Amino acid sequence: MIIKNGKIALRDCDEFASLDIEINQGKIVSIGENLHGSEILNADGMQIFPGAIDPHVHFDEPGFTDREDFYHGSCAAVSGGVTTIIDMPGTSIPPVTNLKNLRAKLDTVKNRAIVDFGFFGGVSGQVMETEYQKNMAELAAYVMGFKTYFISGMDSFRSLSLDQIMKVLSEAKKLQRPVLLHAEDPSIVNELTETQKALGKDWTNFYRSRPEEAEVFAVIKAIAAVRATGAQLHIVHVGSGEAAKLLSGTPNISGETAPHYLAFNNKDLERLGGALKTTPVVKSEGNSEILWECLAKGVLDFAASDHAPAPASQKNTGSAWDDYSGIPGTGTLFPYLYSEGLIKRKIPLSRFLEIISENAAKRYGFWNKKGSIDVGKDADLIFVDPNENWQVKGKNFFSKGKITPFENMIFQGKIEKTMIRGKVIFDSNAGIKAKPGYGQFIKPHSSTNIVNH
Repeated sequence: MIIKNGKIALRDCDEFASLDIEINQGKIVSIGENLHGSEILNADGMQIFPGAIDPHVHFDEPGFTDREDFYHGSCAAVSGGVTTIIDMPGTSIPPVTNLKNLRAKLDTVKNRAIVDFGFFGGVSGQVMETEYQKNMAELAAYVMGFKTYFISGMDSFRSLSLDQIMKVLSEAKKLQRPVLLHAEDPSIVNELTETQKALGKDWTNFYRSRPEEAEVFAVIKAIAAVRATGAQLHIVHVGSGEAAKLLSGTPNISGETAPHYLAFNNKDLERLGGALKTTPVVKSEGNSEILWECLAKGVLDFAASDHAPAPASQKNTGSAWDDYSGIPGTGTLFPYLYSEGLIKRKIPLSRFLEIISENAAKRYGFWNKKGSIDVGKDADLIFVDPNENWQVKGKNFFSKGKITPFENMIFQGKIEKTMIRGKVIFDSNAGIKAKPGYGQFIKPHSSTNIVNH
């Protein structure tokens, strides 16, 4: 196949290139002028991007498929230009905390995925009480990293103390895998939650229970742990601008934020309620601008969706404390970043490519095959019409989750096609064009490649 007449987004370039792409057996084999072949895909008027990577999703299978599953989640992903996802370990039953559980999960989802996918392993409080070192060693060849929590809302995946995090970091360093951390200080959150619950059940109470200081103090402790161990640590879903700034100039630590932290604040939470409930919670006005600046300058390395939808019955309970915490996001990740980051904020194209795919592929060890438009890599591509707009309608999501804080927002740019390994998997007119099971399980290829701030 030869892709012609498109404008290609090549890494390290701030201008689109008018070149052809030749694909053979799912790989990019040539990029150049006037390429010839029998099969032509005409991309006239299209901008062509590397497939987006969403390195933080909760597809909830097996175990919580009333909220989401791998088929619906990966259909949502590919409709938004995401060609590779990494699924979190805690929101499935059993959690991916040992090799047996990983294999059971893989057996369940491998015939349901539309997009290529990887797994994170996890280290929970329960695992720390048993053979966590053995479990981590057995998982290392199959997972992109190890997820941990300073504070967790899951009984099946308990949080770790600072001392336990230090032990996990030391083991992960030996295994050459990063540790991922949900960074909110438990003492602050637990005390304020008790106080605010006594005062009421509205969104102001919930917001005040998880203040910015909870993230700041947790990140300070995490930095100290990394300095003591020399291990690699990644802070997930950074919602605090002040916490993000702490990562600047800190070796061995990377960080991600999510579109909802870039787009919304606590006033929006009061307006939207459960449709915007996440943990960490969105922060005060002005916070988003700091996060955008950190993302644009590379203090934050990339964005991820933290996709975690739930049905209306779990999102509209009448109590801010009882509504499920999580939103559908993998289908809006790339469209939001394209519209608000590349177009509106004029983030340089080279930096935009790092945010949507390059840095995650490097961080988690599969840069050898994904993350950019390069000869030898998988032909994972997004075809965007920059002159068309797209309005968000949750009812049209491929995800099981239909409740989104982005409802009715209009994004500039429309995804016309998404290609994975040389095959068009999503078409804006035809919908999903692959059968369940097209997605392939991917493992890390090499030791972690830290993104330097």
